[in-house]
Amino acid sequence: MRVLDASAFIHGHDPDGPTASIPAVKEELEGGHALRFDAMEGGGMTVHIPDEASLRRITRAAEESGDADVLSETDRRLVAAAFELDATLVTDDYAMQNVAERLDLDVEVIARDGITEEREWQWQCFGCGRVFDEEKDRCPICGSELTRKNPS
Repeated sequence: MRVLDASAFIHGHDPDGPTASIPAVKEELEGGHALRFDAMEGGGMTVHIPDEASLRRITRAAEESGDADVLSETDRRLVAAAFELDATLVTDDYAMQNVAERLDLDVEVIARDGITEEREWQWQCFGCGRVFDEEKDRCPICGSELTRKNPS
C-alpha cells in the first residue's frame, strides 16, 4: 500500500496497487487535483484517519530528528497513516522523508530526488555562533535567536 501526499495528486502520480491518503490532503488540493483525489477515492483509495497514539509517536520522532518545527499537521498525519498502515509514504517533502526514515518507513519520491541520509539537526546561535543539539527558544549563553543548521 502507498500513502499519498498532495504532491502525488499534483504531479499525476499513478502508483501500482492499493493506495490511501488522509482528508487533510484533499483540503490542500484545488481544481483538477481535488477531482483526481475524488476519482481515486471512488476507485477504492482508502481515506485513513490516524489515531492520537500514532500522532504522538510521529511528533516524538520529528522532535528527535529536529524536523518538528517544519512539519505541518497534515505532514504528521500522513506519516502517521503510513506508520499505521505499514505502507510506503509517497512524498517529495524532505522533512517527512527524514522522519519516515527514522521510523523505518519506506518512501517513494515523485518529482525530486529523495533524501540520501537521515539527519539530526543542530541549532546555531546568530550572536555567539555556538551550536546546540537541542532546540531552544534562545541561546542560553547570549540570548540571541537560534537557527536550524545542517550537521554535515
